[in-house]
Amino acid sequence: MCRLNSSKEMNEAREGQWEVSPKVLGEREAERNGVDLFTPRMRWWILRAITTLLLCSCVVQLMPVGNSWGPRLLNSWPSCSYPPADRYPQVEISNLHSQVTPKRFYRNNGYLMVSCNGGLNQMRAAICDMVALARYLNVTLIVPELDKTSFWADPSDFQDIFDVDHFITSLRNEVRILKELPPRLKRRVEVGKFYELPPISWSNISYYHEQILPLFRKYKVVHFNRTDARLANNGLPLEIQKLRCRVNFISLRFTPRIEELSGKIVRILRQNGRFLALHLRYEMDMLAFSGCAQGCNDDEVKQLTRMRYEYPWWKEKVIDSDMKRKQGLCPLTPEETALVLRALGLDHNVRIYIAAGATYGGQRRLRSLEAAFPSLVQKQTLLNSSDMRFIQNHSSQMAAVDYLVSLESDIFAPTYDGNMAKVVEGHRRYLGYRTTILFDRKVLVGLIDQYNHGAVSWDEFSSFVSQAHWTRMGRSKKRVVIADRPKEEDYFYSNPHECLSAAYESSIR
Repeated sequence: MCRLNSSKEMNEAREGQWEVSPKVLGEREAERNGVDLFTPRMRWWILRAITTLLLCSCVVQLMPVGNSWGPRLLNSWPSCSYPPADRYPQVEISNLHSQVTPKRFYRNNGYLMVSCNGGLNQMRAAICDMVALARYLNVTLIVPELDKTSFWADPSDFQDIFDVDHFITSLRNEVRILKELPPRLKRRVEVGKFYELPPISWSNISYYHEQILPLFRKYKVVHFNRTDARLANNGLPLEIQKLRCRVNFISLRFTPRIEELSGKIVRILRQNGRFLALHLRYEMDMLAFSGCAQGCNDDEVKQLTRMRYEYPWWKEKVIDSDMKRKQGLCPLTPEETALVLRALGLDHNVRIYIAAGATYGGQRRLRSLEAAFPSLVQKQTLLNSSDMRFIQNHSSQMAAVDYLVSLESDIFAPTYDGNMAKVVEGHRRYLGYRTTILFDRKVLVGLIDQYNHGAVSWDEFSSFVSQAHWTRMGRSKKRVVIADRPKEEDYFYSNPHECLSAAYESSIR
């Protein structure tokens, strides 16, 4: 209303000015003769018009700020017993969407080929790092090659998961990206005239300028054969951190087909109101890798151990499962997850979407969770076979669908802090601190054991669990920095606070 009224009043003011304009010469003559043409009433109306215009202009200018900084309530579920989340200001998206980057002109120092390793979200973070490195080394990035040889054995290429044309064009002013090497350089690579290496993990930008850039100048083509965690979390220029965010939140868009499928799942889930996305990381590969076998029978323990020895790059072979669990280093089991969600007061009838692969042990291990929350669903139970056909046997594409559903969920609850949990947590922070339950597994397993042994009652158990987690709902926090132990500090992609608004930055100091 203010915009319309101010426009109308400005037009009236302009019309008034044009009415007196024919008398300008007469006014000037009267002024020279000392005659006052403006009566007190006229002066009062002029002052009122000017004041109104100034006030409306201020309101119009402050409206975007109000939308960005206005309070936003992160409502708890009505049935939850833990304290309601505090009110937060609406996130200002750091101008990442509206930011227009001037086109860069630079001398190309070479061509970077990368072979990503790991699952979808490990590769996603690595791609963001590789773009940032290409930008600051002034090299041309070839569209990354995705991992096809790990446990998941997914044959998907980059363009099967991500919108490759959007990826290239959205970054065209910052870094040159090609789908493949030029023919002349292809022939060089075919005869081995390039340099290949895995960069040192958690390296800062000086390492790449001093040790990697000379390799580009000498060999022209450099191939990174491992990309996980090759760039430091902290101590990097702000421009690098902002670019990592732009790639992650804007340029790495999933294909329209994946977005359409995930949108269909979200629409189905929302038919009954709010829903929780549970990343139940109780999958065979995670249990074999971590050595966690809580609740598994003897045959399953042998199978997991055998699998761990089959992968030579999994360095830890002999693992004490009980000790690791007590240290909080194991994913919560389905039975433990059911107990914790009940203790947090989650409604018995709430719809829970399992955003993960097959649960190890199958339906036998899901019985407790299903008994506690009967509305437990997965992709396979919500979609028909024709919907599932194009992602079937493509674990990374299925993970992409789960990623988007988790992003849109009212509450996201990962049972383990793996790459999926971390990257989704960070994306939800970026979108406005959406509620994410970050389980304190070390505290929880101790409480669960006490409850199972009768040392505490259900009411005591529920109270202790709620108290331990009411501040662990994805709220603002400063990223932990451990200079000499980068693997133990907070992961950049789980808490990219450099990319959040100034209001949040001041709240986390």
